[in-house]
Amino acid sequence: MRMISLGIPVIIASCFCFSCGSDTVYSKFQPVRDRQWDKHVEYRFEFEIKDRSVPYNVQLQIRNSDMYAYQNLWLICREQQPGDISLSDTAECMLADDFGKWKSRGITLFQHRLTLREHYIFPDTGRYAIGIRHGMRDARLNGIEDVGLLIEKAK
Repeated sequence: MRMISLGIPVIIASCFCFSCGSDTVYSKFQPVRDRQWDKHVEYRFEFEIKDRSVPYNVQLQIRNSDMYAYQNLWLICREQQPGDISLSDTAECMLADDFGKWKSRGITLFQHRLTLREHYIFPDTGRYAIGIRHGMRDARLNGIEDVGLLIEKAK
C-alpha cells in the first residue's frame, strides 16, 4: 500500500511535465559526409510555418571536433520563402576564443549555436527552406561533424 501511495504523486507530477507544450517548431541535424565539409555542399532544411503572428528564434547549430583548425566559421545562408522569394546573407560563427579554447563544453565534440534571427516574424505561412554552406577559403573543412537548424517560438 505504501508503494502505491508513493507512486501516485510521481505519476501525477510526470503528467504535468509531459503535458506542457514544446516551443520547438523544427529541429534537425544533418551529418557532414566524412567529416569534411566541401565548399560546394549545401545543407538544406525544409520546414513549415503555420502561424505568422508568432515571433520565432532561428538558430544554426554546428558540431565540430577538435580536428577543426580555425577559431571561426563563415557561413552563407540562403532562405527560400513561399512565392519563390529568396534571401541570402553571410554569418560568422565564433567557435573558439582568442586562445583556441572551444566556446562550448565537450571533450572531443563541441556544439555551438548561432542565432540567425531573433524574435523574427515570418512574412507568410507555408513551406520555407534554409540552405547553409561554408564560406571559408579552404575547399574542404575538416572537423565539422554536423550542421543543424533549430526554430523555436520566441519567449
